[in-house]
Amino acid sequence: MAKEGVPWTVGFFAAALLFMMLSRRLSLEPLRYLGWICGLVALLVAYFFRDPRRKPPEGEGLVVSAADGRVAEIERGVREEIYLQSKAVRVGLILSLWDVHINRAPVSGLVELLKYVPGGFWPAFTRRARRENEHNLLGIQGSEGKVLVKQVAGLLARRIVCRVRMGDAVTRGQKFGLIRLGSRVEVFLPETVELKVKRGDRLLAGETILGVFR
Repeated sequence: MAKEGVPWTVGFFAAALLFMMLSRRLSLEPLRYLGWICGLVALLVAYFFRDPRRKPPEGEGLVVSAADGRVAEIERGVREEIYLQSKAVRVGLILSLWDVHINRAPVSGLVELLKYVPGGFWPAFTRRARRENEHNLLGIQGSEGKVLVKQVAGLLARRIVCRVRMGDAVTRGQKFGLIRLGSRVEVFLPETVELKVKRGDRLLAGETILGVFR
């Protein structure tokens, strides 16, 4: 489980036990129902913050997915001025409430850009979310080229976590953060990268090959 989920899970389990104990001591049936509800919420929180083991593929020039989710958009010829400063390929992923929400580095390299941008909280699947929502930018200089990851908050996902710092060395598939509840992640790649995914594909962070540098 991601460490961000531990306090919530423990808290709801503790509340469940407390309500159950009070229900028995005071003979109040509604407290028992509250205990069951808190226990159920604790299980849901633990499921949401689950952290399954992932094995990144081996090979030269590989770019893996930064997030679990469905490929909602692929846009070529995008002018990316913040980090790549060139035309790029943008791959937009939508994460449902039930996807694993831990984000992973697409390539090995050095963190050269970290930028938090405040904004709104439109639903993750809308165009306004991509343009206007709160987001965090992570730029990685890999051996083959630069990659930019954009963590985007959504209507429910109002907490972006990024655990790396400027100058950190990351490895392909390494966990670097998460977005709580349903959200959106975008990856900007140089046009020299040959994509290996298409719209509608479901990807696994750190395992699914997004593309290959050519």
